[in-house]
Amino acid sequence: MSWPPHITVASIICKDDKFLLVEEEKNGKLVFNQPAGHLEPGETLEQAAIRETQEESGWTVKLTHVLGVYRYTAPNGTIYYRHAYIADTVSHDPNATLDDGIQQAVWLTYDELKAQPDKLRSPLVLKNIDDYLAGNRYPLTLINDHE
Repeated sequence: MSWPPHITVASIICKDDKFLLVEEEKNGKLVFNQPAGHLEPGETLEQAAIRETQEESGWTVKLTHVLGVYRYTAPNGTIYYRHAYIADTVSHDPNATLDDGIQQAVWLTYDELKAQPDKLRSPLVLKNIDDYLAGNRYPLTLINDHE
């Protein structure tokens, strides 16, 4: 087990019954993940979720709800605390330069994603979508940032 844990964010975005995912290279393999990444010094969790979504997919989003907070221990022992947000799309920059390792942003249905379990970066990818489809939603005010 590694300590301290990694603080991460993810954006769950659904449009026309499809979910925004990024196809990225991880350990020499292409996998799917939500737009996600690490919290950076000086930013709030909300700012991190918006930034990571734009950097990884080219989409600008507006956060609407907190989906939940998830703890995951990776096979290598690294512990992640993922703060998942639900977001709506605002605009897209098709010419955006995506983060290193990101091959493309894609829209997939739940069934298309579930049919490819070997391509999920972690179990959290499907768990977040399952929770979204179950109607889990919390107000953004659930998370408070104090200076």
